[in-house]
Amino acid sequence: MDNRSDDLARYQLIPSSGIDEVTDDSRLQLLGYKQELRRGLSAVSNFAVTFSIVSILTGITTCYSTGLRFGGPVTMVYGWPIVGLLTLFVGLSMSEICSAYPTSAGLYFWSARLCSNEWGPFASWLTGWFNIVGQWAVTASVDFSLAQLISVIILLSTGGKNGGGYEASKYVVIGFHGGILLLHAILNSFTISWLSFFGQIAAAWNVMGVFVLMILVPLVAKQKASAEFVFTYFNTDNGDGIKSKIYIFVLGLLMSQYTLSGYDASAHMTEETKSADKNGPKAIISAIGISIIVGWGYILGITFAVNDISYLLSTDNDAGGYAIAEIFYLAFKSRYGTGVGGIFCLGIVAVAIFFCGMSSVTSNSRMAYAFSRDGAMPFSSLWHRVNEHEVPLNAVWVSAFVSFCMALTSLGSLVAFEAMVSIATIGLYIAYGLPIFFRVTLARKSFVPGPFNLGRYSIIVGWIAVAWVVTISVLFSLPVAYPITANTLNYTPVAVGGLLILTISSWVLTARHWFKGPVTNLDT
Repeated sequence: MDNRSDDLARYQLIPSSGIDEVTDDSRLQLLGYKQELRRGLSAVSNFAVTFSIVSILTGITTCYSTGLRFGGPVTMVYGWPIVGLLTLFVGLSMSEICSAYPTSAGLYFWSARLCSNEWGPFASWLTGWFNIVGQWAVTASVDFSLAQLISVIILLSTGGKNGGGYEASKYVVIGFHGGILLLHAILNSFTISWLSFFGQIAAAWNVMGVFVLMILVPLVAKQKASAEFVFTYFNTDNGDGIKSKIYIFVLGLLMSQYTLSGYDASAHMTEETKSADKNGPKAIISAIGISIIVGWGYILGITFAVNDISYLLSTDNDAGGYAIAEIFYLAFKSRYGTGVGGIFCLGIVAVAIFFCGMSSVTSNSRMAYAFSRDGAMPFSSLWHRVNEHEVPLNAVWVSAFVSFCMALTSLGSLVAFEAMVSIATIGLYIAYGLPIFFRVTLARKSFVPGPFNLGRYSIIVGWIAVAWVVTISVLFSLPVAYPITANTLNYTPVAVGGLLILTISSWVLTARHWFKGPVTNLDT
């Protein structure tokens, strides 16, 4: 047995009461790594980064059109708490494993340790690539969404579509996207203390922004929706040839599930978090729980300002079909004769999305740093270098670059871009589900929990989490329009299946000969 295995064996023999007494640096050494990143994040700071990635204003705002089209108010108002509760089960299971293995490697390290020595490297390889590609897709989708929102703000500020306003071309939008990623890479080149500061501002902005918008928008709207509309109206007029109410309801859940993702960031920040085995899990659960409550309030508030759904979804409206932008714009225009106030509200959302993208790059870079530290990425020696300020600078910039390249698919076809971005939800949740599955099967009896654990409920919560991941992987791969053509096909299974094939093929052809899972970087 090598030194790393000895360390891991000793760690597994420490009872949960003893783990509390081990320092963060010592615990990390027992997992096989030396402390290279600056451990300066508190529980609040770790939560702030994760909460700003989940970002209610980002997910709900950018996917609100999907919710309106597939089911409308009923799907959003009732689908949100359903998805939220099941997502919480996933978060609880992840938190328990995070407490036992608090390392920036996160999910792929968990999979390696929860499987046997025979299957550990393959489980680690599969989980790691789904995790990191999913994270890159999240960053690409978030920053591209901000670029689109900026173009809508410009359109409305110059008179709207019906007033001859300026409509940005796809090349201008991709230029905005590149500029945003550049800013995010620069900000993530700062020390962790600065990122902690920005993260706390981001969390506060998200909470205050939600409350301002959920109260202000319906308050100023002259024509408000009735409570009956908000709580009972089910929209079946989706224009996509789908009539089954159950099918429509399921498709509308994508808005909720896309929003409630990205909370693995807490795990990837644990090597920079104090008392990581306790504060990492707390941040995951808190980010999900608070997002569920605040997000539901946001959905209710905005939906009370909805009137004509078909007009909001029409590309002929002033916002060019961007539903929530049109809601904000019309609310203020109906009251004051000008939509300037609505444009200001969109600015609040834009700042929240900017913070979300910034925190997403932070999480991406830590995952890239850890994955390359274990030799899994091409040119790994470059990406796990840490500068004099203890920042994985190269990992920051490669993460931003890959996310930009992913968005270039939008120049060819938005269908191709949407297929790539689908990995942001399904691919990421597959990475979430794999270590949980290993926990409730292969490691059911051998797993030694950390300070945070679910006790006797651990297995049942884990199985519910696994079942939900399998369910959404199937549901969100279903066709979203009929008849099915090249332009209406849901390319999610193609994108996710392609990633699966590439990952397994690379393992069979080369990686199985040299990738042995997480590798110690200790000198002795």
